Amino acid sequence: MKYLLIPVVIVLVIMVVVSLIRGIAAFMQSTRQDLEHDASTGPSPMQLKQNQMMFKRILYQGAAVLAVAILLAIGSK
Repeated sequence: MKYLLIPVVIVLVIMVVVSLIRGIAAFMQSTRQDLEHDASTGPSPMQLKQNQMMFKRILYQGAAVLAVAILLAIGSK
């Protein structure tokens, strides 16, 4: 079980980094668009993408923390 969870943690960490980078890229693209965007029409597509990437990052981080907690519980026995 321990040898199965280690690659899972590594994959989750990679997914966290990828979603973080995609969120930062969306933020950098949205700065110019947000200045020209009418706020009364709702969030811009880039703002929605930023929120989506943040949500995915939090989800992956939570899954990685859970996998590490299981690894620690298994390792302490």
